[in-house]
Amino acid sequence: MQWSEVIADTTLADLPYKIEMNEWGKIEMSPATNFHSGLQMEIAVLLRELLKDGKSYAEISIETAKNVKVADVVWASNQFLSQYGLETPYHVAPEICVEVMSPSNTEREMLMKTELYLERGAQEVWICLATGQLRFFTSAGQQTHSPLCPDFPTVIQP
Repeated sequence: MQWSEVIADTTLADLPYKIEMNEWGKIEMSPATNFHSGLQMEIAVLLRELLKDGKSYAEISIETAKNVKVADVVWASNQFLSQYGLETPYHVAPEICVEVMSPSNTEREMLMKTELYLERGAQEVWICLATGQLRFFTSAGQQTHSPLCPDFPTVIQP
């Protein structure tokens, strides 16, 4: 199955789940809690407030080496947006990709997504734990704060 088929399938349009595709073209779904959604929104709003030369978005699809993954939040610079617009899915990852941990996620899965986004050109990947604590990663490994957005808090509340 291709991502364009998933998007066009009207039976999937109103599911209360995040949909991604694994490396074999099979749909994977993860139910999200309202707490998860609150964390996503808080991250997106803070990114937009702190980084003025771009935009933040939620639920952005990115083509990776293991098929399409959907980042919970991304921040894309104006330069990125002028080059790639809102193509679906992105073939290059925006500068910041954020994953919010759900009860169904594993640490291994989050680290795999971190690698996949960095391989696709993300400069940073953030993982937001269920506690609201953020972990920041670049190609050099885990960082104590975001190099692109140093004023972003390390813990947030929805």
